[in-house]
Amino acid sequence: MESNKKTGKKTGHEEYAEKAGAYLDFLCNAIQTRSTGSAGNRQATDFFAEIIGPYGYTVESESFDCLDFKSGKASLEAGGESFEVYPGPFSPGCDVESELETVSTLGELETCQCEGKVLLMKGEISAEPLMPKNFVFYNPDHHKKIYALLETKKPAAIIAATGFRPELVGAMYPYPLIEDGDFDIPSGYCKDTAGEEIAGRRGERFKLRIDSERIPSTACNIIARKKPEAAQKIVICAHIDSKAGSPGASDNASGTVVLLLLAEMLSDYQSRICIEIVAFNGEDHYSAAGQMDYLHKYQKEIEKIILAVNIDGAGYKVGKTAFSFYGCSDNTKANICKILSKYGGLTEGETWQTGDHMIFVQNLKETMAFTSENISFLMKTITHTEKDKTDIIECEKLVEIAFALRDVVISVDSKN
Repeated sequence: MESNKKTGKKTGHEEYAEKAGAYLDFLCNAIQTRSTGSAGNRQATDFFAEIIGPYGYTVESESFDCLDFKSGKASLEAGGESFEVYPGPFSPGCDVESELETVSTLGELETCQCEGKVLLMKGEISAEPLMPKNFVFYNPDHHKKIYALLETKKPAAIIAATGFRPELVGAMYPYPLIEDGDFDIPSGYCKDTAGEEIAGRRGERFKLRIDSERIPSTACNIIARKKPEAAQKIVICAHIDSKAGSPGASDNASGTVVLLLLAEMLSDYQSRICIEIVAFNGEDHYSAAGQMDYLHKYQKEIEKIILAVNIDGAGYKVGKTAFSFYGCSDNTKANICKILSKYGGLTEGETWQTGDHMIFVQNLKETMAFTSENISFLMKTITHTEKDKTDIIECEKLVEIAFALRDVVISVDSKN
C-alpha cells in the first residue's frame, strides 16, 4: 500500500508500525515478566500463538519442564554492620550464622577449609559468570572444576563479589556469579567494592539470610509452519522470554514482534519450501530448556534447513540494524546482501556468538542474525535491566526488518 497524503489513509508500513507498537506494549507492559516458567511467560506464548494462528500456519505449542524462581531479599551482617547483597537467581533459601572464608583464585579454593562456613568468592575467581553445570552449548573446564570443588567442600552458603562485565551479562552490576537451578548450595552476590569490605571482616561471625524459592513449572516454544511437509525449510527465530526484573523490550520483545509482522506479511504467500517461524523460550534462562527441547524433538528436521535466521536485540532507536552471516556460502551472502541493500536502515555488522542462531551454526547450517548496530552500547547500559523499556525501540525499524526478511524468504524459496 502506497502513501496517500490526500486521502489521509495509512500506508502499509504505518499500519505495521502501529501493530508493532501494540505488540511491544503488550509483551513489555501488560505482562509483568516473561521469565521462562512464569505466568507472564505463558501469557506471552499464548499471545504469540493467538496472533499468528489466523495467518494460515500450522502452530505447535508443546510444553517442557523448567524452574520458575521467586526471590525476596537477602541480608548479610557482621559485628552490627550490614552489607548489601542480593539473592542468587534459582538459589535455595538459607538462614546461616558462621565464620567467613574468603577465596580469590581457583588455587585458593582448592586449599581452603570452608565446610559449614559462609564462603566469599571475589577477584579472579569471580571475574566472569559461571556457566550452569549442565549447560551443553558452552561450558569451560575451569567452570566445571569450580562447581566440583564447591560441592566437595560444602560451604554453608556463598557470596560472590562481582564487577562490571557488559559483554557477558549486559548492564547488570553486580551480576550473579551463579545462576543455576541444578546447583544446591545457597548463593548470593554483591558489588566488588562491598566484597572488599566484607573480606576485611574475616574472622568475625556472619549472619546470612536469603529468601528465595524454586518453583517447578512448565513453558513452551511456539512453532508456526507454512507447508510443513516440504523437503526443505527456512527457519526464522527469536526468543520470547526475558530476564527476570527487565521489561525486555530489546531483549527480546522486539525480535518477537518481527516474527509476528513477518508471519502476517507471508500469510498469503504460496511457498514451495517450509517456512518455520519459532518463538524460542529460554535464551535468558539458565537451562536453555526451550532450545534443548527443540533440538531433542526436531533434530532429524535440521537437515532440511537451507537457511536459519535469528533476531535478537533489534530495533534500538539509535543506529542501524546490523546483520551477520555464519557458515554461509559466497553465493548466499551475495544474494542476500543484494536484497538487503535496498533497505537503507540495514548494514552488515560483526558476528556474535551468544544467541539462538548458534544452535544452527553448531549444526553446520547456513545462518544469519539480526541485531542493533549499537548492540555493544545496549549491553553496557540497558540489557538485562529495568531500563530495557519500549521507549528505546523504534517500531519502524522492526517493520523494515520484517519486510527485508520477507524478501529474503521469497528469494531463497525461488532458488530452491
